[in-house]
Amino acid sequence: MAQPTSHADDEEQRLIDKLRKIEALFARPATAGEKSAAASARERIRERLRALERTERPIEYRFGMSDGWSKALFIALLRRYDLKPYRYRGQRRTTVMVRVTETFVNEVLWPEFQQLNATLRTHLEAVTQRIVAQAIHGAEGEIEERPQEKGQPGEVGGQLDLP
Repeated sequence: MAQPTSHADDEEQRLIDKLRKIEALFARPATAGEKSAAASARERIRERLRALERTERPIEYRFGMSDGWSKALFIALLRRYDLKPYRYRGQRRTTVMVRVTETFVNEVLWPEFQQLNATLRTHLEAVTQRIVAQAIHGAEGEIEERPQEKGQPGEVGGQLDLP
């Protein structure tokens, strides 16, 4: 007997489909049929990278990611194309190094990452807002912004920043 799917399952599947479509866009499909084939798209991108490496020397790039989600996505994208991410001892945990051709970075890797990251971030923000509203408090909106009083230095009694 088939299990009923939840709204969250449907939403997750739509996100996965959208991410695959973004990959297909960067694969420069040869035919309309190939456009929808994720495995074929991935292989076309890998072949493009190999062709670029025959004519262009890979160089070392340093990418600074803003958060752990972006870093995880970027590393997965690098590994998908058989690129080897690394970082040097002493570099921030959000730093990702890779040797790759400039053309591949500019035409495929970085634009694809930016689209995937924006799509994933939109989804994560929506899920976070929904869960916080359901589990913690339903009020939405920005916090109140107050003008700083003249003559007051804006003294703060304490400050905590997330790592």
